Amino acid sequence: MERSISTHAFHGADLLRFARFLADLLDQRFTIPGTSIRIGLDPIVSLIPGIGDLIANLTGSLILLIAAEYRLPKVVLLRMGVNIAVNTILGAVPIFGDIISIWFRSNVKNVELLERYAGRESRRAALGDWVFVIVLIFGLFVVLAGIVLAVAWLLKKVWNIL
Repeated sequence: MERSISTHAFHGADLLRFARFLADLLDQRFTIPGTSIRIGLDPIVSLIPGIGDLIANLTGSLILLIAAEYRLPKVVLLRMGVNIAVNTILGAVPIFGDIISIWFRSNVKNVELLERYAGRESRRAALGDWVFVIVLIFGLFVVLAGIVLAVAWLLKKVWNIL
């Protein structure tokens, strides 16, 4: 018998409430005194060298699991995964990554995507989601081609020196 996340501890609306709670806790729970800047535990925990980013991003990945439980379109799940990956990559840069994490708010973005699709009768991906993924794939191709060309150029320079 197939069991899902919702049969264990949460059901429907509870999963969505939990996702909202996680996004708020990780991205915007606290206000920096004297400012209107809101931060969550993500940039705070990420200050712990080595494991901080891992803990924050694994916790944020629970929102992605909830989206999978809601059976969101794969392209939307991919978009959510990219948000987590961007947060992870930028967060790897000490201090600067934590500042960017305050601005990027991957968990809030992912909950917004979850809310946009979870209530729909038809869970078909929007054109904007497909455009995002196509542009992402094209961008990765351009970066990869640039790396290959740079390595080829470098090898040619080294070959000419030898």
